[in-house]
Amino acid sequence: MLIGRRNEQKLLHEVIESDKSEFVAVYGRRRIGKTFLVRETFNYHFAFQHTGVQNADKSRQLSEFTDSLKKAGMLKVRKLKNWFDAFHALENFLGTLPTGKKIVFIDELPWMDTPKADLVSALEHFWNGWASARKDIVLVVCGSATSWIVSKIANNYGGLHNRLTRQIQVKPFSLHECELYAQARELGMNRRQILETYMVLGGVPFYWSLLQRELSWAQNIDYLFFSETAELRNEFDALYSSLFRNPQIYIQIVSALGSKKIGMTRGEIAEALGEDNGGTLSHALSDLEQCGFIRAYNSIGKRRKDTIYQLIDNYTLFYFKFIQGNRQKDAKFWSRSLKKPIYSAWSGLAFERVCFLHIEQIKAALGIAGVISNVYSWTYKAQGKDETGVQIDMLIDRDDNVIDLCEMKFASDKYEIKKGYDEELRHKSSVFQTKTGTRKAVNIVVISTYGLTKNAYASDIQGQVVMDDLFGLG
Repeated sequence: MLIGRRNEQKLLHEVIESDKSEFVAVYGRRRIGKTFLVRETFNYHFAFQHTGVQNADKSRQLSEFTDSLKKAGMLKVRKLKNWFDAFHALENFLGTLPTGKKIVFIDELPWMDTPKADLVSALEHFWNGWASARKDIVLVVCGSATSWIVSKIANNYGGLHNRLTRQIQVKPFSLHECELYAQARELGMNRRQILETYMVLGGVPFYWSLLQRELSWAQNIDYLFFSETAELRNEFDALYSSLFRNPQIYIQIVSALGSKKIGMTRGEIAEALGEDNGGTLSHALSDLEQCGFIRAYNSIGKRRKDTIYQLIDNYTLFYFKFIQGNRQKDAKFWSRSLKKPIYSAWSGLAFERVCFLHIEQIKAALGIAGVISNVYSWTYKAQGKDETGVQIDMLIDRDDNVIDLCEMKFASDKYEIKKGYDEELRHKSSVFQTKTGTRKAVNIVVISTYGLTKNAYASDIQGQVVMDDLFGLG
């Protein structure tokens, strides 16, 4: 059963009703549900479908394409020498089919692009020279290698320039969609458990499909990451290898960012990598942002060159914290860690990342969904012994002359603001206003799991967002 993806399905349904041929690119990270989305939406009815083979040479790719033509119903297929032959054969086959829309689904297209294969040129010729001149072809190409799809197809400046009629980036589930999924699978999870699971797995549907309903959420994490048959323990290398043809620099970047809570500038990343490959580094950063692994943000008043990159992918952060370098052979490692400081430190940071992935829900909860705004982080480094540095992880800079200074607190019950923390909040607000010179009103907002304990200090908080708000539609 397909959960969520209403907008994506709507776009795919529209191409069926179109009065012209349509060229659609569907892309997104590994395990995100691209193939399932396409198959379910079209009810598995394809005139032709094919899946590229990972790490196979051109000869094997063409051989598999031949088999796909035969499975589709083409009885005689002459030996395919190259991709031009392959797409000519596809043209001939499609031309024999009855009147009506013909859906062509080519999955994992990037894997078919082997060295010197001229795949893109052949695809250009197929679309420009044949399919686009008709009214009955729906060509859907799909791939996990997001950077390849974007650069070779979506942003192609050759024969495929502006030829895509639709492009769909399949993104991770929100908390709302994960709740729908958990309910559909009868996992018996409450919102706190869904949130904590999201803090580990993110919104990747395949990862959620591995959860066992007879296990608690903590037991499930043990099962997926720390048991002898842990399916996600070795997912890291496969994830980045499937997305990027040369994954080394991408892994180096996220490894560097994984050690910095607030993120790093491009220069700091280059220094951490030991070299600055110019366009290569910039391209890799753009790819990682496009895939949703990192976010790029600026502090208020800073220039574009001061952009900070921050790792926000839940799975990657969990991997760095608990899997990489963990030599303990404890099948119950996670269950035993829940009451230890290592869990508390991780959960606070992971909750912040979840909040950044649900900005629209936070704005809706604050009643500012219709207000134009930008989200920043801000850090002030003390200039002397008489000063104290300040770090603000989330600022919502609103066009209605208000800035929301957001504090995120993950707690097992209502969070109690005590005198010391109240003084810290006042100090942050004061330093921010003084150093930035802003003339906007500064509101303090607390985003927490269950809200605040009512006391004298809580009454000074101008806005509250709770866990349930993060499950909204946004």
